[in-house]
Amino acid sequence: MTTQPTLILNNGVEIPQIGFGTFRVDENETQRVVESALAAGYRHIDTAAGYYNEAGVGAALRASGLPREDVFVTTKLRNGDQGYARALRAFEDSRAALDVDVVDLYLIHWPVPAKGLATETWKALEKLYADGAVRAIGISNFLPEHVEDLLAQAEVVPAVDQIEVHPSFQQTDAQDAARRAGMVVEAYAPIGQGEDLRLPAVVDVAEALGVTPAQVVVRWHLQQGRVVIPKSATPERIASNIDVLGFELDEVQMAAITALETPERMFPDPSTAEFTQMRD
Repeated sequence: MTTQPTLILNNGVEIPQIGFGTFRVDENETQRVVESALAAGYRHIDTAAGYYNEAGVGAALRASGLPREDVFVTTKLRNGDQGYARALRAFEDSRAALDVDVVDLYLIHWPVPAKGLATETWKALEKLYADGAVRAIGISNFLPEHVEDLLAQAEVVPAVDQIEVHPSFQQTDAQDAARRAGMVVEAYAPIGQGEDLRLPAVVDVAEALGVTPAQVVVRWHLQQGRVVIPKSATPERIASNIDVLGFELDEVQMAAITALETPERMFPDPSTAEFTQMRD
């Protein structure tokens, strides 16, 4: 499979709607895993400086033999690298590790409101965008109040807000705030780190359609208009997670999954998270 649905970002850049996530993919396994994803048809790879596997992503891109313009690459700035000058230096480190001339999408990974550097950091991303070093810039884990604060000072509206979204935690307020500002919502942890695949409503829909629970949840995200970045290290699951274009969920099935919402997030609260993502 090489054809994927795409969305158009607010600056006209086209982004594949199904990406491949590399969070917690060991740096020594990253090249193999990403090569499997590219072979399965993924054309959007999501990494981050804080994952410490950008070099493996770059190696997989080279080994794949695919034209650079055929693969959309996202990476993110570590929290400990926030600030104008530090962000510019950190970007160059990421670009070198990935071995690319231009990064397709560069994100501030967390708002870290206690540090108060998000706006200054955004100015650095705006410079990278103006210089043509990145095709689009965006944010991750920004809640409505963080979005509001950033937009008050921003010259460029972020193209994306990448946030935790899965059936049992949907962050509707954050999604709505991003969309009102003109951003595409990207869902990380889209299958709830596997936990949501055991929910009876998801299992029932999967059985009714003859597909896997993960395929059901990925399809649910697509039909709600989000970019989705499932992750697996198993070649069979990697291929299965992108094979979601041959079926659709009906309104009843969509509603059954949406009704699974709870207030329980699986990742840190962006309002209080302060970790640096730096290795000791």
